[in-house]
This record gives sequence, C-alpha cells and structure tokens, in this order.
Amino acid sequence: MRTIIGGLPKGSKSEFENPFAGEGPRRHLAVMRVALLGSGRGSNADAVLRAQSEGRLGKAKVVGIWCDVPTCKMLELGPKYGVPARFLDTGPFRTKFSPEREQAWADDLKAAKVDLVVLAGFMRVIKAPLLDAFAGRIINLHPSLLPAFPGLDGIGQAWNAGVPEAGCTVHWVNAEIDGGAHLGQTRVRREATDTLESFAQKIHAAEHALLPAVIARLSETLS
Repeated sequence: MRTIIGGLPKGSKSEFENPFAGEGPRRHLAVMRVALLGSGRGSNADAVLRAQSEGRLGKAKVVGIWCDVPTCKMLELGPKYGVPARFLDTGPFRTKFSPEREQAWADDLKAAKVDLVVLAGFMRVIKAPLLDAFAGRIINLHPSLLPAFPGLDGIGQAWNAGVPEAGCTVHWVNAEIDGGAHLGQTRVRREATDTLESFAQKIHAAEHALLPAVIARLSETLS
C-alpha cells in the first residue's frame, strides 16, 4: 500500500491497492482510452480532464463524455476540453437502464474503442449489458470509505453517524452496488469546527485528487 499527500486536503491520506487484486484486466495498452460517464455538474470529470491537460493522467486519454441527463452540466466540459460529449437516452427508469438502452450504451462505448469506463457521478445502477461488455474495465468513485456507507449520500451517512473520519474510494464495479475491490481511498478527518458543508467540501477535494491519480496509475500498470 502506498501513501501520497500532494494536492490533498489537510489531514487527509490516500492509500492505493494493487489494481489486480480484484477484477482488473492484465492488458497491455500504448494508450488507455477512457470514457467518463456522469449525471450531474461534472466536477470529478473536470478534475480528470484538467489532469489530462496538465500531463498528469499517465498514458490515459479521455476519448469521450457520456451523460444520461440532457441538461447535464458535465456536457459543457466537452467543448471546454475539446473532447466529444453526448447525451444518450437510458429508457423510462430514474435509477437504472432499460435493458435495450443499456445495450445501446455498451455498443456506443465499444464503437469508441473504450478501454476503461469511469463512473464519475453516474447515478444509475450498472447491470449485465455494460458489465459483460466491459468486465473488469469499469471503475467508480464513491464518497465514503467503503465498505462503510455504500449507496446514496455517503457523505451525509458518515456525518450523521458521527465518525471521526470519512473520505472517498475508487473501486472496480461489479454486480454488487459499491461492492467491487478497492483501487484507492483517501481518508479525511472530521474536525470539531467542521460543518456538513465544510466536511463535504474536503471530501470533494479529496475525490478530485484521487480519481485522476488512480486512472494514471492504472494506465501505467496496464500499458
């Protein structure tokens, strides 16, 4: 396990696991083609794209942004960074795909020759069509120290539980929600002066450092 401190909030620490301890593929890539999937304002996607523009993403290259909400602010990152960005319909459900639409997403990502799918604030459950098409090639960023506080509102869950520290986790995606093997975690202390808002801000800052670091490390490991 390795610890980094650069670019993290005061009192936080990142820990990186062996990427092949879980479902990760042993592939050899000159460039790791990355897809960013999201549903909201895209702050984590922005952190990844900013890292790429600054040469901090290793051998990874973001080849597209895919959003499930037509008004998603994340779509605006496309022209900002010169990356293709598109909305794709997911079907009639709010938190999952229809099977036909999930297959369409899988086909679209395969057509873009994506090597790694990154869920960056993507608010839908991933099931067989995408899991099968990209087995061992999907990662997710979750705002808690998994296995604690999986599911919705990890920060709020941690705050209400009164734990002395929380943080964020990047993990492989499998059929269990937030249940895949961990690739990295950042721990953030809860200070006596923290409010829920300030605590959340520190965790978001940790997310913005951790996700690009994990992607860069994967790109070097898999290349």
